[in-house]
Order: sequence, then structure tokens, then C-alpha cells
Amino acid sequence: MQITTRRIATDVGGTFTDLVYFETDPSTGTQRIVTAKADTTPPNFAKGVLDVVDKGGLKLAEVDFFAHGSTVVINALTERKGARTGLITTAGFRDVLEIARGNRPDFFNLLYEKPEPFVERYLRREVGGRMDYRGNETAPLDLSGLPAILDDFRRDGVEAIAICLLHAYANPAHEQGVAEEIRRLWQDVSVVASHQITREWREYERTSTTVLSAYVQPVAERYLSGLGDGLRDAGYRGSLYVMQSNCGVDSLASAKATPITMVESGPASGFWAAAELGRLIGEPNVLALDIGGTTAKCSLIENGQVRVKTDYWIERNRKSAGYPIMVPVVDLVEIGNGGGSIAWVDEFRKLHVGPRSAGAMPGPAAYGRGGTEATTTDANLALGRINRDYFCGGTVVADMKAVDRALERLAVALDCEPAEAARGIVRIANANMVNALKLVSVNRGYDPRDFTLVVFGGGGAMHGVALGHELGVRKVVVPRGAPVFSAWGMMMSDLRRDYFMTRLLEQDDVGGLDTLAGTLVDHATARFIEEGIPAERVRHQVLVKLRYMNQEHAIEVPLAAGPVDAASLAQLLRDFHNAYEREYTYRLDSGVEIVGLHLIASAEVGRLEVMPLPVTGAVLSDAVKGRRLVDYATDGIHEATVYDAERLEPGMTFAGPAIIEDPGTTIVVHPGNGVTIDAYGNTHIELGN
Repeated sequence: MQITTRRIATDVGGTFTDLVYFETDPSTGTQRIVTAKADTTPPNFAKGVLDVVDKGGLKLAEVDFFAHGSTVVINALTERKGARTGLITTAGFRDVLEIARGNRPDFFNLLYEKPEPFVERYLRREVGGRMDYRGNETAPLDLSGLPAILDDFRRDGVEAIAICLLHAYANPAHEQGVAEEIRRLWQDVSVVASHQITREWREYERTSTTVLSAYVQPVAERYLSGLGDGLRDAGYRGSLYVMQSNCGVDSLASAKATPITMVESGPASGFWAAAELGRLIGEPNVLALDIGGTTAKCSLIENGQVRVKTDYWIERNRKSAGYPIMVPVVDLVEIGNGGGSIAWVDEFRKLHVGPRSAGAMPGPAAYGRGGTEATTTDANLALGRINRDYFCGGTVVADMKAVDRALERLAVALDCEPAEAARGIVRIANANMVNALKLVSVNRGYDPRDFTLVVFGGGGAMHGVALGHELGVRKVVVPRGAPVFSAWGMMMSDLRRDYFMTRLLEQDDVGGLDTLAGTLVDHATARFIEEGIPAERVRHQVLVKLRYMNQEHAIEVPLAAGPVDAASLAQLLRDFHNAYEREYTYRLDSGVEIVGLHLIASAEVGRLEVMPLPVTGAVLSDAVKGRRLVDYATDGIHEATVYDAERLEPGMTFAGPAIIEDPGTTIVVHPGNGVTIDAYGNTHIELGN
């Protein structure tokens, strides 16, 4: 007998908490889909999750699968709301965090100051002992001073301890010894050691990662435990999976142990969803753009694969070097441009949009919550791109008087008409997002014309077509459920863990590479087996980090499945030369060095299978809501046909100018664009570039 399955995914954003619910009945081949949004409720984020479940009218006791993503970790870092943290490191390396790197972005600024470390110097302490870079002990671990260090930490109110010892990536024995002794002497303190998070070299990056993970661990522990308890109290009896930054989900226990892996969980699920959508509709090469209330994020997907890297930094901008986090994170570019981004005029009467945002409170002026500054959302309302009588799906009455006042103030500063100021906001927001999309495509050797632009989030569909025309793409796709697309992606994700190992090998060391790969695979498989997942369900992909001799940094190249032999190693080297040339435009006639491995281990834990939508035989005219004048900002003013997205069915086609109104977003179709609704309810917009 085939059983109906019920799955929920929730995504906590800076403004809203999103929900997607799928109920699949295999006996009839039908799916019931529910989407909902509720206000995010800091600091008690779990309340927002339970609120959106209630808003969707769902019973958790009937749910089989629950996945969750959150901005809690990144917010704790950027808002400095983590735990008081102490650092224990190898004697002589107390100041690694302060020395950092010489990568200051404002190179000629003589007054430049490095970012302030998350751990003050008096809370950074040392222990004796030393490993070399091959993992050999050169001096035994000395824990004689540890009790006094912990006494000092207690007096200073330390809540979390980070342990990062020299060359622990090669041999973690000393770190394990320190962690065990701390837990024996002080059972209540939170402890994180670097080898639990990464086994890659680079002392500053590894230390920074460990400190930041320790800094957020108590916050994440309380949050995730509270969420788990709240879901159980509400009747949920299944496993809770937490979205990671690597496009996979992980167990609640694993996420609580190393919460830094959640740092970009929301964006990761959105880009994974874009990759899955691309595979579903036969578009493996995708430029994905997520426009939310506060930020816009973009990533490039090639051949259905989302690029994941460990060279991730927070708070890195033209004035600050930021802080490195050496965990697997989807390769993305993020800018401060969203629906709530505030428009402002500088001293030279130049218009800017973002990065400052109106946030959830007070929000854009149109929300009527006291906002007085014009935002991108206000501009879209004033231009008729958003229906003022169907704002937020009709759940909010747009305060157009507040919008007019905000735009009038901006127009006075610019010495222009309010309508022109609104057009300027939209154009500048578009320009900012085009520049971000070029950073993940043109700047890395990819031609945007070879890709399909997939736009989602609350604002993606409003700007997608204009961006597509600017980039020269042939098609823009707006997914069904675009406003909650990141939550949808969590249901498509596998249980995934990434393992890294630094080990220097010669380019012809077949045996060394095979042994190293086998060791990592066995370790990862054992971890899954410990959690009750059979070995036959675990999949592995090995990527090798290679570089030319005498160079500093490496790039990753996939290794063919199976035992390593001379043929697979030769293919690996050919792939390296090709990948290097695409990235840097040249290749070298030089020896190659293997730096280490990256293993992706995954297992399916209830992946959603999307089914085609039923067709009732309705005609296109049934979906027409009316017509209205729309100022397209870049294409003039046109009378557009307005369609109800919920009445559009697979196979329907029409042309712009048009507006498609969904309760959570608005799709702006420019004049001359052709629109098709596919079998799954996604909107395909042919640009004719």
C-alpha cells in the first residue's frame, strides 16, 4: 500500500519566516502544496516558525519530514550577540587573530585598522606542546597550566572556549587532549576544537573559524533546542533536519555541535533549489538570483552543480578585510539590495539604493508602520509595477500617502519629479544586481548568454526580466512558489557532510592519493553508519585540490569514481589544466602539486519528488484580472494585462506587456516577452535577446 507523505520546510529570514508544505498521494499521483509567510520573531525565532505552521493550518502530528533553515547564526555574528569566548592555542601563537592577513582592501589608507578580533587578547591563552605539519609530535602536550586558565575564564564570564592548536589539521591528538581535560574540569562550558570543523591548513583562517563557531554555539544550541522542544510539544514526532551552507541538510545533533556550518543556510537552500529546478526543466546552466527584503544574492550553477567553497568571509567590503570562515559554503555574491533597501542622496546629489534597509520594522513606507524613507518596494508601488490594491497578496493595505511623501522628499533632493525618482530607484537597484551577477559569471570566465536566469524571493520576479535583458540571457524562469523558494529547496536536499584533509603529494603519487581518498571515504561512511544510515545508501564524490608548483592557492577538480590509477590521475591533471585556464585565462608548463582532498558524503533522507500539475481545461481568459498602466522604469509606460498566477495552468502562453500577480510576489513581463507556463507551474519568459 502506498502511503501519503507530508513534508514541511521553514526558512527564517531577516523579515519573514517562510513555509512550504507538500502532501503527496502516490495512489492518485497528486500533490497538495501549501505556502505561508509570517513575521520573523527575534529573539525567539522558534515562535515565528510555530506561527507560520499555524498560519498554514497544518498539524505537525501528521508530518513525516521537517527541514529548517535560519539566519540565526549569521545574525549573531553580524550583530555581535554571541557568547563571551576564550581561545586556547599553541604557545607562541596567541596573536594569530590579531596578525591576521595583509589583505587590507583600502591599501593606500594609512589610517586603516584591522577588524577587531572576536576574542580580546587577555582571553587568548596558550598551552605547551607542538605538532609539525606532517602530524608528528615534536614536543609533548603540557596541560599543567590549564586549570589556572579555566579559573581565569570563569572569573571573566567566558561561556565558550575555542581550541585551535598548530598543525591540528594534520594530527588532532593534542586538541583532543585539551578538549577532554576542559570537559573534565568544567562540564558546563561550551567547547569547540578546530579539528571538529575543518582539517585544512592556514592558521589564521582555521583559528578564526573555530573562534566564530564557539562564539555562536551557545546561541545556536539554545535556539535549536528550543525549536526542537517546541515542535515536539506541538506534536511533531519525526527527525528535524537543519539546512547547512553546503546545500545539504544535517541532523539536529550535528548542527548543534558545529553550528557555524549554518552560516549561509538560507541562501544555500535557494541555490540548491535553483539547481534542482534546472535539472527538472532541462536547464542545467543557471544564473540564480534571490532578492529578499534586505539583500540580493546570486550564484552560478554549471551542469547542474552548485559550486561550494571554503574561502568564505563575513563583513568583507571595500573598507574592511572581514573575518574568514573555513567551512563549506555555496559560492555566492551578496549585496545590500532588497525590497526594503533605502534610497538616499549623497552630498553630490547622486542617488543610491542600499545597503541600509528598512527591515521588518518599520519596513518600507508602504507598510504604514512609521517608515519615512523611500525603498525599492515603495518605488515599485508608485510605478504601478506592484498592485497597490493587492499589496502582500491583499493582506496589507498599502499606505500610498506615506509612499508619496517619501518619494517627494527624495525628488526635492534630486530636483526632479517623484515618478522620475521612483524610476531612478528601480534602475539603480537593477544596476547593482547586474554588477553582482557579473561577479559570479563574467568575472570568472562565463558568458551569461549561455545561462538561464532563475529569479526567486519576494523581489526576484519584479526585476528579473530587466536584468535578463541587460545580461543578454535568452530566458528568465520564475519558479512556482518563488517567494518561498529557499524553503522548497530544503525538501530537495540530501543529508550531506563535507570532509577536508590537507596533505601534500607529488602529482604522480597514485598510491598516496588512493590511500588518502580511501581513508576519508571510510571515515565518512562510518559516521553515517553510527547514525543508522546503511553504507549502501551513502554516496561519495572526491574532489582534489591542486596547484602549480611554487603557487600559494589551489583549485578543486573532481576525481573519477573508483580506485585511483595512472589513467584517472592523468585525467585529473588534464582537468586541472583546463579548469585553471578557464579561471585565470592561461596555463603553465609547470609541475603540479596535490594539496589535499575534499570529500562530499551524502545520503537521501526523504527527497521530494515534484509531480506535474493537473490541467482542468481552463482558458487563459479565466486568469485575466484586468488591465492597468505600468511604468516599466526601463521600457516606458504601457498598458499591461494583469493575470492571476493561481489561475494560470500548464501550457498557457501569452506575451507582454503583462503583470502576473501572486500572493507573495509580482512577475513583471516587459513588452515583447513571450510567456509559457510549464508542467510544474513555473513561468518561462523568453526575452528574444
